[in-house]
Amino acid sequence: MNDKEILDHLQEYLTPRRKMLFEKVLAERTNHLTVVAQDVFQLHNTSAVVRSCDVFGIQNIHVIEEKIPRRIDKEIAMGAQKWVDINRYTSTKACLKRLRAEGYRIIATSPHDDSQMLNDFDISSPAALFFGTEKDGLSEEIMREADASIKIPMYGFTESLNISVSAAIILQNLTSKLRSSGVDWQFTETEKTNIRMSWTKKTIKNSEEIIERFLNQ
Repeated sequence: MNDKEILDHLQEYLTPRRKMLFEKVLAERTNHLTVVAQDVFQLHNTSAVVRSCDVFGIQNIHVIEEKIPRRIDKEIAMGAQKWVDINRYTSTKACLKRLRAEGYRIIATSPHDDSQMLNDFDISSPAALFFGTEKDGLSEEIMREADASIKIPMYGFTESLNISVSAAIILQNLTSKLRSSGVDWQFTETEKTNIRMSWTKKTIKNSEEIIERFLNQ
């Protein structure tokens, strides 16, 4: 029994509308960009970033909890935590090592003068976008490791934005640019199959029991 047969069986339990919605969302999902939140103090901010990732089609979010272990607030995430993959780390080093191994550029988000303007950012190769704490921003370790840093144009007296607002603005800008580009940003068929399976299992109550019965037939 292969995974496709198991998935086909499970999807018999889905409504046609749900299956169509899965395909519509999958067509807009990407791993070309990924998001990293480092030790964000306010719980609702991380949860809001998770929600923005889902809204703008980012499948993976990485949460570094080196200093501040947190959970995702389900009310603020509005169920988005079911549809994106949340990868947790207890060290910044481990997160950086994994993302480097997967071919991502390390991109810091920082309002400092030497940062590149958001509109000028090159989206042609995979990028991991790092967002820091509300008070101190990103750690020195990430700033040293970063291949580049980007900032949102701002014209007022305030020099920074709330992390959840920054993430939403940056993701909207870069995913729009990505979708109008010639970059190969969409999921591979293998990635689509894996996500279909994950989403289907999360949608169907007692999915593991259904799979076990199917395998024992």
